[in-house]
Amino acid sequence: MLINLSFLVVFFILLWLKDLLLISFALILILAIAHKDLFRLSKKVFKSIILFNLGVSAGYLVMALLKDISPWYYILYINLKVFTMTFFVFWFFSQVSIIEFFSFSKELSYLLSITISQIYSYQKTFEDFRLAYRARFVKNYRQRKNDFIRVVFSFFLKKSISDSQQRVLAMRARGFFD
Repeated sequence: MLINLSFLVVFFILLWLKDLLLISFALILILAIAHKDLFRLSKKVFKSIILFNLGVSAGYLVMALLKDISPWYYILYINLKVFTMTFFVFWFFSQVSIIEFFSFSKELSYLLSITISQIYSYQKTFEDFRLAYRARFVKNYRQRKNDFIRVVFSFFLKKSISDSQQRVLAMRARGFFD
């Protein structure tokens, strides 16, 4: 329980920080603590936030230009804050088992188990699709790529709808919605 509390305290302190220098200091401190996993986690964080940060930054840039204000401080602030908080979360859960973290609640543990099993199932299915695609289409790789993406997307959409219906039934049978 102390680990959970310490995570929440640090997370909310990072969320509360408004000064760019304090956020930078917090990031440097977290990077120093995670020095062994620095490059691996940085790459993972960057890949997971790039689309969000680009979307928010581009939107803010357009609005700032329309209102004739300088957007650079806020863009740097929000991107640095998101990177810092995401890096902290990734580092923390690389040190602490996410299942143990949520073990204080039976319901959260159950939901987490369902989520993790679904992630692994989808990863395995996607890898099977990818290997089958590579084995069948050595030539015309680029032309058939769009067909592959369309088929895989359609499959996962149908699978996720079906799986969610099954999970709701299973959860209802266990009394989660009472």
